[in-house]
Amino acid sequence: MGLSIEKSEFTAKEFERFAAKVRTDLKALSRLLERPGFGVGESSIGAEVEFYIVDPDLRVLPINTDIAARVNDPQLTVELNRFNLEYNLSPQAFNGDPFARTEQELLAAIHRINQQAAPLNGELVPIGILPTLRQSDMGAHVMTDVPRYHALSKALIRQRGEPFSIHIGGNDVINLEADDVYMEGANTSFQLHWRVPADRFADYFNAVQLVTPIALALASNSPSLFGHHLWDETRIALFKQSIDSRSPNHKTWRHPPRVYYGNGWARSAWELFAASASLYPPIIPAMSDEDPMAVVDRGEVPTLAELRLHQGTTWPWNRAIFDHTEGGHLRIELRSMPAGPTAVDMCANGLFVIGAALAVLDDIQHLTSILPFHYTEHNFYRAAKYGIGAEVIWPHKDQVQLQDMPLLTIARELLPRARNALLSTAVDESEITRLLGIIEGRIETGMTGARWQRHITEQLCESLRPEEAFHRMLALYMANQKTNTPLHEWTTTP
Repeated sequence: MGLSIEKSEFTAKEFERFAAKVRTDLKALSRLLERPGFGVGESSIGAEVEFYIVDPDLRVLPINTDIAARVNDPQLTVELNRFNLEYNLSPQAFNGDPFARTEQELLAAIHRINQQAAPLNGELVPIGILPTLRQSDMGAHVMTDVPRYHALSKALIRQRGEPFSIHIGGNDVINLEADDVYMEGANTSFQLHWRVPADRFADYFNAVQLVTPIALALASNSPSLFGHHLWDETRIALFKQSIDSRSPNHKTWRHPPRVYYGNGWARSAWELFAASASLYPPIIPAMSDEDPMAVVDRGEVPTLAELRLHQGTTWPWNRAIFDHTEGGHLRIELRSMPAGPTAVDMCANGLFVIGAALAVLDDIQHLTSILPFHYTEHNFYRAAKYGIGAEVIWPHKDQVQLQDMPLLTIARELLPRARNALLSTAVDESEITRLLGIIEGRIETGMTGARWQRHITEQLCESLRPEEAFHRMLALYMANQKTNTPLHEWTTTP
């Protein structure tokens, strides 16, 4: 998040100084964005994949720090809960076969980490929410003992002022309270970074916002929590509610939560950073010694460490990222897609969402003028709840009136357009054909990770107790996942 966090207790004065420094960073960023040539450079991608750690009984195993110490890889980091790890993949230039390179690096990393986890009876699972997770597995005792997470927890609890309330409907309904932020650790995701031109950042960002609901539905892989069948992407509701620091007793105005889809169509990159600074109080006020304005005055690029740290403690589903390396540049971090089912499936999700955004990019100003932003936010939550069965409101260039449409109909229309848009980039046609073929397979079979999990579990429940059915389904999932066979090719009979 830009600064190493070495303590978890901060004074009111430290919070004030940090907030002032963020405002200074914003001024420096404004100057940078006006600098001729800022952010010009080759497009690239990067990714982060979060994992569960399970034992031989496919229950969570809280040994992330032990595994990380054995692996000793700076790209491997511990997550909020002790049964989660995250692997940060190397950036890849967006040419040739960037996702094939990412896929091979991820497969090699999983193999290497599992070799070190095996003597500890552990194994990685990339899946949105672990089907065998139990309520008794959760609690403050499973949170990773590092200052960053202690500071995060204390600040969010202080702002909330009472337990976090989680209510999610679906085929079942779940209602529970958590006295800390540990429920956030039930979610694991595939986070994609895409470097885009700084001078057209708003257009690219809005294009990503528009197409994310379609990509999310096709990628859905989190249909249950604690044995309850909920949303196709239950993570979306769970993450939002598990760290909602707004106090229910002090709702004087409709303040957005720290996990949100957006506050409107973006007009500039700077606006996105400024909004996060104005809307959300700091929660980890760690300071650097940098004078960002002096650095800008010298014609150099400041790190803007405080602004980056603050931005890292707000969680929009698509997040603007400033990076001071390579002369300074901007990225979009796409945060909504789940981990799994396989490395190749995650790469297909990544290429599709970029291709879909490029497909609508030329028309994005027209499309956003006829589609009010709250409709695309509505689309996002419909896609999360109903997956590929969702109906969404989709704008067309020559449309007279907006209307509900089946999400799969839009996906079928968008896929060839995504392919054509990608063919105009430096990505190899073979990479485009291979990965978009996986998306086409899901569309044509009507099968996503979420639908597969639910379908298999329901069949198994005809002869097994629900707990056994979830366990058996996860065993089948993991066997398939290890072959790296695309999800739509998995057998649908247990």
